[in-house]
Amino acid sequence: MGTDRVERLYARLFDEEDARVCKDIPDAACVVVPRNFLRLFASLSLTNLGDALINPKTVLTWLLNALGAPSGLVALLVPIRESGSMLPQLAIAACVRHQRRRKWSYVLGAGLQGVAVAAMAGAALLLDGTAAGLAVVGALVAFSLARGLCSIASKDVIGKTVPKTRRGRLSGYVTMASGLSALVVGLALSRSQSDTFERGGFALLLGAAASLWFAAAGLYSSVSEQPGATSGGANGLKTALLRLGILRDDAVLRRFVCTRACLLGTALAPPFLVALLSAEQPGSTTLLGALVALSGLASTLSAPLWGRFADRSSRTTMRLGGTLAGATGLAFLATWWLVPAEALRSAAAMLAFFVLQIAHAGVRLGRKTYLVDIAGGNRRTDYVSVSNSLIGAILLGLGGAMALAQQVPPEGFIAGLSGLALAGALLARSLPEAQP
Repeated sequence: MGTDRVERLYARLFDEEDARVCKDIPDAACVVVPRNFLRLFASLSLTNLGDALINPKTVLTWLLNALGAPSGLVALLVPIRESGSMLPQLAIAACVRHQRRRKWSYVLGAGLQGVAVAAMAGAALLLDGTAAGLAVVGALVAFSLARGLCSIASKDVIGKTVPKTRRGRLSGYVTMASGLSALVVGLALSRSQSDTFERGGFALLLGAAASLWFAAAGLYSSVSEQPGATSGGANGLKTALLRLGILRDDAVLRRFVCTRACLLGTALAPPFLVALLSAEQPGSTTLLGALVALSGLASTLSAPLWGRFADRSSRTTMRLGGTLAGATGLAFLATWWLVPAEALRSAAAMLAFFVLQIAHAGVRLGRKTYLVDIAGGNRRTDYVSVSNSLIGAILLGLGGAMALAQQVPPEGFIAGLSGLALAGALLARSLPEAQP
């Protein structure tokens, strides 16, 4: 695509005038913002489509069940996928800070994710039972670790190449594109006429996902990134642990981590709605497809609006998302307990799932934009690694506690997580604005 066409497309995305839009990035980076923005959008959209194709809550769970893997391995999928990418970031950050151009860390991470997903495709095609489950879970561990590398590098690269008032919309457009992809996948699943497992079909699906990460790595390598500082890039666990001292010295980061921890309720509540629905319609491919499609539709409709709003006030975006999630969960419980008709209860659960996905999209876009905007230079790498590592540990602890509390019904978890989301919304209100 020629330079003129790139600039025209970028101008259509941002039609307002803002002479000071590039005040927080170097002039040399400002010149190539349109090209960088579109290349970042394309690369991140490909990885988000890949995420939809290997979603551990749906596709990978379905795969392991069909392969006859033990239920204990199935239960590990979501915690590994979420926590594995965050826990090691304190140590990984030290390596990333050695690089003047940190896009290469992202390229490496994306390539390794592609290799891990290709290994899952091989397991789907060749293995059964426990061996298949161990192979997929092992590949997911490698995938999550590589994802952690991408997480740190991506936020730093975006902070250096995309102006502050454009970052939320970048995330919003990417989320919208991934939502459309998930909608297509979900509709295809819901139109399936059989629940019969097709080994070759899963291998093809995972192989296609792997190719998306390889393509994304190639696109990301073409981003024009200005060299950055490399000070403070010492290696080792000792340096990583010392970096935790940021929490003691930085009250804003400390409050943000507490807010984000409470807002985990928006991410953890939807699976319990799925559990209530699946108990009424076990093994339904149509139900699975409908839920995937609803998730994609929610992202498609809400992400651009959340992204635009996050550029104005990422703090308020988090607060609104948390409030919407908490209120939706409590309203659903009232309906579930008071309405006896099964059809109406199921409809209420589907509606609540849809609204929760919208709320969680707002929380994700708000907290990502806020974290990038409150820090600059090398501080951004530290902020991302410290907050993600701590949230990963908290998430793993919450997941373990919920796994042990087997006597608690799904409704009890929804109530508790809804209250947690509301607490996060209150904490978000106390955060200072990130934008000048």
